[in-house]
Amino acid sequence: MNTVAFACMDADTLGGIQRVSHTLAQGLARRGYDVHVIGLHRSADPVDYIEDPAYGRHEINPGPRWRWGAKKRAHTLLDAIPPGLLVMTSPGVVTRLSGLLGGHRGIGQYHGSFAHARGTWHFGSVRALYGSLDQAVFLSEDDAWRFAEEALLPNTWHIPNPLPGWPHRVSPLTGKRVLGVGRLAGVKRFDRLISAFARAARPDWELHLIGDGPDADRLMLHAVTEGVSQQVTFRGRIPAGEMPAEYRAASLVALSSEHEGLPLVLGEAAAFGLPTVAFDVSGGVRALIDDNRTGVLVPPGDVPALAAALGDLMDDEPRRAAMGEAAREHASAFRLEPILDRWEHLFAHLSR
Repeated sequence: MNTVAFACMDADTLGGIQRVSHTLAQGLARRGYDVHVIGLHRSADPVDYIEDPAYGRHEINPGPRWRWGAKKRAHTLLDAIPPGLLVMTSPGVVTRLSGLLGGHRGIGQYHGSFAHARGTWHFGSVRALYGSLDQAVFLSEDDAWRFAEEALLPNTWHIPNPLPGWPHRVSPLTGKRVLGVGRLAGVKRFDRLISAFARAARPDWELHLIGDGPDADRLMLHAVTEGVSQQVTFRGRIPAGEMPAEYRAASLVALSSEHEGLPLVLGEAAAFGLPTVAFDVSGGVRALIDDNRTGVLVPPGDVPALAAALGDLMDDEPRRAAMGEAAREHASAFRLEPILDRWEHLFAHLSR
């Protein structure tokens, strides 16, 4: 099977699914596959992930939603792509395309965690639709096992998302800066990170939040309320090419999300030799952080525990250095080439 297509709700929005799809597409194309990235509809705010893509790009619907006539256009597009593997990257995509596979073999991918899916409509959709596909792919062994057991899926597989690159220079871990990276929106719960940072109460440290979003003003006010407005800097959206300098200027990365699948920011931080402190919200987070060796995991939503973990690492430079070294070694398993090998292993499994 030399043809692989990745289908997203939209393929060019700033987001983890899109970034991973383009990274995998470029990597597989360079290995000789005929690769296509499909957006079910057009992004309202498109981002270019790959400067010189070696794969095909397609949009099914020219507008921002799945509208009348889109099913027919999808059928025409899939018929025009040589038979191969169609990776549907979310339950919404599976809902729309699983009945149009034709000569393609269907892979249902889920980028969230089991814990998040269990509390939303995602769980019912995965249980109803993914079991009839050729493969259901999850981000961690833990998530794959739990979906197999509780959604009764007979076809689970697990492949983590790849890091888009690998730095040659790491952080010296001398800057007294904590990084929080992500969209300033509810699910990331940066309010909890600000509160934890305030409780850690180290006046010579700073918290830098990188990202934009609808909660920016509310979070700025929260920093004032917590008494740390002079130590919390809202950096806005920073181009991907400038992020290496941000990682090298930091000594810690913190993740305070309500839920995550496999958050690449933790892998990227580890690649730069940064230890991380995070809420233990998914198998993907646990795959990226080896607790008390490469970083520290604390109970979900436990702000005092997050504050204590941050404070301990702020005060202990030798421990930060040891964790950072171990984190980089651990993150090497998430480099692009080993992940592409795992996808090719799956392709070989499906071709038997």
